[in-house]
Amino acid sequence: MRLKLVSKTKLPTKFGEFTLVGFEEVVNRNNHIALIYGRISEEQPTLSRIHSECLTGDVFLSLRCDCGVQLKSSLKKIVKEGRGVLLYHRQEGRNIGLLNKIRAYSLQDVGFDTVEANLKLGFKSDERDFRICADMYRLLSIKKIRLITNNPEKVKMMQYFGIEVTERVPIVVGKNSKNYRYLRTKVKKLGHLL
Repeated sequence: MRLKLVSKTKLPTKFGEFTLVGFEEVVNRNNHIALIYGRISEEQPTLSRIHSECLTGDVFLSLRCDCGVQLKSSLKKIVKEGRGVLLYHRQEGRNIGLLNKIRAYSLQDVGFDTVEANLKLGFKSDERDFRICADMYRLLSIKKIRLITNNPEKVKMMQYFGIEVTERVPIVVGKNSKNYRYLRTKVKKLGHLL
């Protein structure tokens, strides 16, 4: 296991009261969190979202992406369901880091799309490591999920790492005039289903 569970606490939010669980990677000590709502059952698939960190979208409500809106919408879906888990996967900018993400934004300002910008900076189109998410599920005793995502690659990765995905739950929110090209690139180059 590449990860350890460090601590749990209650986290009241405007959506409802969650249990906040902190994880730490054993080798590099990077942190990730899970927000759990309601009682999780090993027998029933858990409604879940793997949400990769996006400071600009999640905190500053950037219109360049749909991340912040997806985060809020997922928390609302989980609360409406009565139980579920949101994994906050702290790999900013598809795991190129915040400063490189700003560099990628700068390249996008002059015409590159998100994939082209990452490649120009010497990265793959997506550098995220989803094994961490599978480990988080295992540490939470979750074996089956209904995954809130438009990204078929997340479904494949979870299944590859031993987490059964019984359903892909679409999340089509946050479209606006500023992120049209970003969303189109997700569909055409990254295979997202919108």
